[in-house]
Parts: sequence; C-alpha cells; structure tokens
Amino acid sequence: MSSLRRINCSINVPKLPAGVSFSVPKVASSRRSMVEEFGKFTVTDNYKSSFAEKNDTNKILHDGDLCNTINSEAIIQLYAILEAVADRIEMHTNVGEQRNNWNTLLLNSINMLTLTASTMAGVAGAGSCEGAPLLALKLSSALLFSAATGMLLATNKIQPSQLAEEQRNAARLFKQLQAQIQTTIAVGNPSESDVRGAMERVLALDKAYPMPLLGGAMLEKFPEKFEAARWWPQSGLNIKKAQMKIKKNNGWNVELEEEMREVMEVVKRKDMEDYERLGNIALKINKGLAISAPLLTGIAALGSVLSGDGFVPVVAGALATVVNAFEHGGQVGMVYEMYRNCGGFFQLLEETIEATIEEKDLEKRENGELFELKMALQLGRSVSELRQLASKSASCRIEEREIDEFASKLF
Repeated sequence: MSSLRRINCSINVPKLPAGVSFSVPKVASSRRSMVEEFGKFTVTDNYKSSFAEKNDTNKILHDGDLCNTINSEAIIQLYAILEAVADRIEMHTNVGEQRNNWNTLLLNSINMLTLTASTMAGVAGAGSCEGAPLLALKLSSALLFSAATGMLLATNKIQPSQLAEEQRNAARLFKQLQAQIQTTIAVGNPSESDVRGAMERVLALDKAYPMPLLGGAMLEKFPEKFEAARWWPQSGLNIKKAQMKIKKNNGWNVELEEEMREVMEVVKRKDMEDYERLGNIALKINKGLAISAPLLTGIAALGSVLSGDGFVPVVAGALATVVNAFEHGGQVGMVYEMYRNCGGFFQLLEETIEATIEEKDLEKRENGELFELKMALQLGRSVSELRQLASKSASCRIEEREIDEFASKLF
C-alpha cells in the first residue's frame, strides 16, 4: 500500500515599498474588448526590420529549393539510367554464359559427328562387308560428314567463343559505368550534362556490343582488317572536372603536359601497334581455320561416296577434327576479340589524354595530379614509374632525331 504524504511549504514575498501601487489587469469580457486591447500595440522599427530579414531568408531558401529541384531531377534521371544499366549487366552476363555453352556443345557435337563418320568410312573401305551393309555405311558416313559441314559453316559464321567474349566485355564495361554513375550521385550536385553523358555511354555500349545475332546487328567476325573496339560516344569524351582542393592552375603545369604527351606517344607507337599486329595475325589464322574445317568435311563427304578404299574420307575427317578442335577449343575468336578490346582501351586512353590537353581553360580540366594518378593506374604503373616512362620516351625520341640528322648529313 502506498500512502500519500502532504508537504506544506510557504513562499516569502518581499514587501513593496510605500507609495508603490500594483494593479492587476482586467480580463477582457468579450472578443471585441480583446481586439481593442491588442489594437493599442504598434509595430516598432525593430519588428519591421526582423520581418524584412525573414522575407529575405525565405527568398534565399526558395532559390535553394529551386536548385535542389534541378539536382533532384538529375538524380532521378541518373537512378533511372542506373536501373537500365543494372538490367543490361544481368542480360549480358546471362547471354555470355549461354554462348559459352554453345561453343562447348557445338565443338563436342561436331567432333563426335566427324569422328563417327570417319570410323564408318574406314570400316566401309576395309572391305569387311558387301552389298547393302556397305552402302549403308557409305551413306551414313556421307550424311554425318554433310551434317558436320553445315554445322561448321554456321559455327564459324557466328564464332561462339568470340560472342561469349563480347558479352563478358559488355558486362564488365556496364559495371564500370554503373560504378561511375553511383559515384556521381554519391558526390552530389549532378547536372544535365552528367545525365546526357551517361545516356550517350549506354547507347554507345549497346552499339558496340549488340546481343541479337539476326537482322544485321551482329558484329562482323571477319573484317577486311583489324579494327579496335569502340564503346564510347563518337561525339567525344565527357570529361568531368574533379572537385578537389583549389591549387594554382588546377594542378597543371608545362612538365605535366609534356609528360602526358610522351605517354600518349608511347601508347600510340608501341602498345597500339603491337595489338594491331597481333590482332591481324589472329584474324588471318581464324579466317584460315574457318575455311579449312568445312572444306575438309565436304571433301570427306564426297570421298565417302566416291572413294572405294575409304582413305580420303578418313584422312579428311581426321584433319577436320584437328582443325575444329584448334579453332574452337583454342577459342581463336575469343583471342581476336581480346585484342580488339585491348586496342580499344589504348585508343580510349589516347583520346582521353588528347581531349584533356587540348582544353585551353585549365579550370575546366580535371585536376592535373588526379589525372596523372588515373593514367598511372590504368597503365598498371605508379606515378613515379609513369614519369620515368615519359622521360625515357623523350630521351629516345631526341636520340632518334639526332641520329636521323647525322645520317642525313652523311648521305
């Protein structure tokens, strides 16, 4: 049981001095009398000034709300693009796995058909059977060789290993774009140019790595010459200025510009030429193998019907199996696509450096120190190693120029 305790206390109020009266205000008896009482008050200058300051503050907040509205629209659009990019990543990943399975299944199926047909042709040529069994073996061998020829023509046309590599590259580049959009949103203050640049990159990637095989959308697997892949917009590069601590000339100087020019020359003179040479070699090998395999199975199909001893179909079938295993088992098409992607990477690097250096307004460029760091990381080097590479390239070019001048004077 809880008991209530009463506490008695008293408050001592000092007595008022004599002659001081204290009046208690009368309570207004009605709403009208209250209005009249409040109407006696006048607005002072201080109140007016505070009211004006409040209006100015509201105006500033309203302008900030307009800016935030514009940024929020850009953020909403970037999130919409981000959803489309995530969907494309999933699609390209799934399609890449499917086409990699195509390569394995078609390779094994064609080799089994070819080896079975060669075995039948060898048995028929051995003379162990006559009459109807001999005819059945020859016809079966011819049909299997014909089926292998048709499948080889279709497989060599689409190059499943190259298709799988295209989809893997597309998924990787879309993931890269996804990370860049997320960084733009996280940093804050996105603009319409960011939205436009992201949209252009999505469309450029869709064009560079299409998923359909029919309707002329598939990339040409046997072009006249090697061409590096291009997955960035044709209109140019949208180089976003990085927000960093303000430094003189935005981190740029004459030495850094010369260093970037030397890096660009090294990339153009060495890396791009090497990958173009290797890409042309892979292209020629792939063309030769793509023609040889169906030609050999076609010869084997004719030889199984026309040849009596079975020597031609057996040898041609064995050679076709070896060629097909080397082409699709070795994934020569994937190697060619890998060289295309590497060539495109160095071409993008060259265009990025060129576009940055050609920008005359230093404040519109990306910060020089950050740009140098990015280039070093993309080339797999440290900043000091990148500077050494540029200095060696410059010294080699000077020596070559001196040698050429000396040779011209002699001859």
